[in-house]
Amino acid sequence: MSTKGAFKLAASGDRDIVITREFAAPRRLVGDAWTRPELLKRWLLGPPGWALVVCDVDLRAGGRYRYEWKHADGRTMGMGGELTGIVPPERIVATETFDEPWYPGGMVGTVQFTERGGRTTLTQTLRYDTKEARDAVLKSPMEAGVAMSYERLAGIVEGDGAQGSR
Repeated sequence: MSTKGAFKLAASGDRDIVITREFAAPRRLVGDAWTRPELLKRWLLGPPGWALVVCDVDLRAGGRYRYEWKHADGRTMGMGGELTGIVPPERIVATETFDEPWYPGGMVGTVQFTERGGRTTLTQTLRYDTKEARDAVLKSPMEAGVAMSYERLAGIVEGDGAQGSR
């Protein structure tokens, strides 16, 4: 069962972007897909042509994560950060820094997983260092890439792909 169309992205306050998406799956499955490298590599891809080739996650407060993507045309993109708060399966807080910064400053992201009746609402709040950084991200094609990735995530946790995270 797809929840296509349930994706929402909006500016909030001066420095935040809030993204929400509902999944027809328990939060344990959604949380697993958010934190397990073998599942992240299946959905955290953005637009077509990209592959997540490096995915390291040390899932503990103070742990680090590292993602590296490669495009079919040879372009690469890398980023990582520190996991500053973990409350499984409810919340993950992490910093974000890109190897080649495409917005000024840094970002702290909080992902909240809320389950009701076997459905999970994922709320991701991205807090940028400045309004200018947040606005630069809003002007980028980030929204389309995140929406595509979340559709793939839905396919994993809502469909037959969920078997791999049980």
